[in-house]
Amino acid sequence: MTSFDHTKYVPFKPVAIANRTWPDQEITTAPIWSSVDLRDGNQALVEPMTVEQKKQFFALLVDVGFKEIEVGFPAASQLDFDFVRWLIEEDQVPDDVYIQVLTQARPELIARTYESLKGAKKAIVHVYNSTSKTQREQVFRLDKEGIKNIAVKGAQCVKEHAEKHPETEWVFQYSPESFTGTETDYAIEVVDAVADVWQPTANNKIIINLPATVEVATPNRFADQIEYFCRNVKQRDSMIISLHTHNDRGCGVAAAELGLMAGADRIEGTLLGNGERTGNMDIVTMAMNMYSHGVDPELMLGDMDRIISVVQACTLLQVHPRHPYAGELVFTAFSGSHQDAIKKCLANQTDDKPWDVAYLPIDPRDVGRSYQEVIRVNSQSGKGGVAYTLEQEYGLALPRWLQVEFSPIVQQFAEQEGGVVNAKSMRNLFESSFMTGETPYKLGKYEHVKDDVDTVHAEITSTSGLVKISGTGNGALSAFSEALGKHFGIRVDIIQYQEHALTVGSDSQAIAYVQANINGDRFNGVAIDSDIVSASVQALVATVNQKITQHNETAVA
Repeated sequence: MTSFDHTKYVPFKPVAIANRTWPDQEITTAPIWSSVDLRDGNQALVEPMTVEQKKQFFALLVDVGFKEIEVGFPAASQLDFDFVRWLIEEDQVPDDVYIQVLTQARPELIARTYESLKGAKKAIVHVYNSTSKTQREQVFRLDKEGIKNIAVKGAQCVKEHAEKHPETEWVFQYSPESFTGTETDYAIEVVDAVADVWQPTANNKIIINLPATVEVATPNRFADQIEYFCRNVKQRDSMIISLHTHNDRGCGVAAAELGLMAGADRIEGTLLGNGERTGNMDIVTMAMNMYSHGVDPELMLGDMDRIISVVQACTLLQVHPRHPYAGELVFTAFSGSHQDAIKKCLANQTDDKPWDVAYLPIDPRDVGRSYQEVIRVNSQSGKGGVAYTLEQEYGLALPRWLQVEFSPIVQQFAEQEGGVVNAKSMRNLFESSFMTGETPYKLGKYEHVKDDVDTVHAEITSTSGLVKISGTGNGALSAFSEALGKHFGIRVDIIQYQEHALTVGSDSQAIAYVQANINGDRFNGVAIDSDIVSASVQALVATVNQKITQHNETAVA
């Protein structure tokens, strides 16, 4: 037998539920959000946050729009105790925000918890004890009645201390820790006993938090547990059902979403998913999932870079570049086919139409990103990504035939250099490849005469001196191509031509793209000038220069 032995594990036993309704539900409104970054997230850090880091993080959570924020475990940590006192004594908590504190169901810890909350305007006291079969039998060595008694006595203690401080608006919260590993009927029994102590009403509800402390099954099984619980708990109308999912199986967000569909009202999690083991439920991901379906998440996540910056500074954890919605590369395409599809869809997208862009589930601008970050070019990229970058950065709207010619040049450069080809490098490659209108020959003065036919008289210069040339044709470019052909003894046929303005206004510049067949070989020339005719003839000079350079190199070889 090897050490990798699946037979040591037992499949999860699902709750028996008939006529489940959650598969037909849709999430149409935001839940009540509760951030546990400062407590659950903090206890998972190698280096827990300092008070100053907690202050910075709390300010971010308020700005994002959280109305319930778990700020610590004050009975277990002097640092947490001091932070809670700072929040209250320095009046740092907005009037519409509840601070939440955690405590085990032990009298001395509950007393210390209330001591930390003295003078608070609004507070949620979150008391818990573990109810799972594993914890009962192996950790506490108590039967079901013994575990339930811990919960009941804790609830009584919480209520008694609250009655001593009527100046604070108290909300009670209870968690049967390891809910997913607890027999659901027994979890209901414990919660009913706690509710009997607290006596909630529809106007004064309690929070019952059902944590997937360890994720033990697929999200649909968790949803079954939540719907079964909501159907069978006695005082459901007087309860806010809250979920606190972890990510042990990589399904923390999915479990929370399905749990919400199954009847929950409230979600606990952390920004960007920091938490013990594989992490807590990622509020950014879940909220943005709603946003992408047209549901207001009631959290302000538009400045994603600030969120990432604060989270990284306070947790000392880096955000993965592929993290949903937040990662540096999540709106970035390297694949040529993806880049081409994105480019075409963006060209069709207007502000008066619903967002519909291939490969981009949301508009990157909504989270503070720019389209320049959408497409990056490496050795896997195609013509669409190259064209998009040059257009976004420099206003160069390359015609398709030039995209086809330039893309392999960029790809070869990327293969040689490795990594991403930045816009500046791409522009340098473009200029050296096609904007070759000065060496070995450069256009000097020229005159375009329009009569029955177009005539061009021009001067071209090189290291050998100045040469005057003339030609006729149907248009300035045709006449100039004849002039070049006669002088150099070559045939110059214009195959493709395109132009556009680079800027607007009286000092605007234009760019011309020319593809010419010169003695059977195709060359592409580009030039920029304030006059479009000048740009066109300079671009044609660029093609002839490439032909001459090629001929000279062949002769030397």
